[in-house]
Amino acid sequence: MESVEKAVAKSLMDVKAVLLRPDAPFTWASGWKSPIYCDNRKLLSYPEIRENICRWMADIIKERYADVEVIAGVATGAIAHGYLVAHILGKPFCYVRPKPKDHGTGSQIEGLLESGAKVVIVEDLISTGMSSLAAKDALVNAGADVMGMVAIFSYNFPKARKAFEDANVELTTLSNYDTLIEVAAETGYVKDSEIEVLKEWRFSPSTWGQDK
Repeated sequence: MESVEKAVAKSLMDVKAVLLRPDAPFTWASGWKSPIYCDNRKLLSYPEIRENICRWMADIIKERYADVEVIAGVATGAIAHGYLVAHILGKPFCYVRPKPKDHGTGSQIEGLLESGAKVVIVEDLISTGMSSLAAKDALVNAGADVMGMVAIFSYNFPKARKAFEDANVELTTLSNYDTLIEVAAETGYVKDSEIEVLKEWRFSPSTWGQDK
């Protein structure tokens, strides 16, 4: 039976939510050069894949955080996925903005969140982890008890893993960059000669490809 990690990685490639382009790198908003681009919002256009992914996340939450009270999505990429997970679990949902609104109530957290509520965060993508952990901080500052975080995909950067460890936040992802490369190699999505290039990027993403 195919593992969830591999099934998710294959789905990401099938619907082009993930693109691998070692020979023509993408440029991220941060300025980093990257052989991969991931946009998990594309998954929302495929009902069967969308449902599988959200149910897998819900299953993780039921198993690990049985007494969760609220599901929180991280804006904007994880709002829809977070809502769907909350719906499956029959739990209240809220979402966290990157920063407080500069109008109206100035809210950063949208939706009902009572002080002391046990919260699990849903994310779509983990890169450096900084924005995800900032959302955790916003929830904690609002009085939430953050139990953990569940995400669709992680680039598996050492920097991100350390950041989550330092913040004492348990992170579980359905799939990750290492599994993606494994599946890409098995399916012929990338050439054998490109595998090492793809592996090298993950360990030094901020400097990789600067001569390209």
